[in-house]
Amino acid sequence: MILRLDALGVERNGRALVRDLSLEVGAGQIVGLVGPNGSGKSTALRCVYRALAPTTGAVLLHDRDLTALTRRESARRIAALTQEGGSELDFTVAEIVALGRAPHLRGNQALGAREQELCRRAMTQLDVLHLADRGVLTLSGGERQRVLAARALVQEPEVLVLDEPTNHLDIRHQIELLTLLRASGLTVVIVLHDLNLAAAVCDRIGVLAEGALVAAGTPREVLTARLVRAVFGIDATVVPHPLTGDPQLLYSLGAPA
Repeated sequence: MILRLDALGVERNGRALVRDLSLEVGAGQIVGLVGPNGSGKSTALRCVYRALAPTTGAVLLHDRDLTALTRRESARRIAALTQEGGSELDFTVAEIVALGRAPHLRGNQALGAREQELCRRAMTQLDVLHLADRGVLTLSGGERQRVLAARALVQEPEVLVLDEPTNHLDIRHQIELLTLLRASGLTVVIVLHDLNLAAAVCDRIGVLAEGALVAAGTPREVLTARLVRAVFGIDATVVPHPLTGDPQLLYSLGAPA
């Protein structure tokens, strides 16, 4: 296992946000976290990219506690695309993407030819190369999200952590981003609200409710009508995708009043 959450617990102001969470992520796997709002998904991710220190337990990278690594070493090995990843400064897109190389450079060291090519390739993959000279504050929410995803790729991490990365993206760019993740070979931990997208992209899924892991396994094992009803409080019909066999959830809004 590359990454392991070992009995992870997070408490704040006397409230348990994450409780005894244990989850393993193998090399090259995409592992998703799903669950209702407030179930602890983002809190758990913050422990992985060290924005938050666990109260109990640990996050292990190659069986080594992350807290034993320097911040720079962690940043070289784990990249994050977070919900709070925006910038209030009007850097250009190219400048924002280039920041992904910061953990690998010393001081104000200029980008070399290899770094510049990494940035160009990532901007091309995320369809933002044509925006390279634009100020990031002039972009739409979806365009900014793709710029931040490019920055994370440029970091060349072992582990990529993404918290609701499809927010603000149109359906084309949602599919392109998730397809890129599948093809990247990276080890990925991702929070998604769209259960159908989670079923399509994830090798394994962990379901959280009230801070605790209530189910873990492949999408076919986890995404059942019974679990969706128990965890999310809604009725869904689960059918296999006609091409892939992945579970797909069909919802009803109920009869009109």
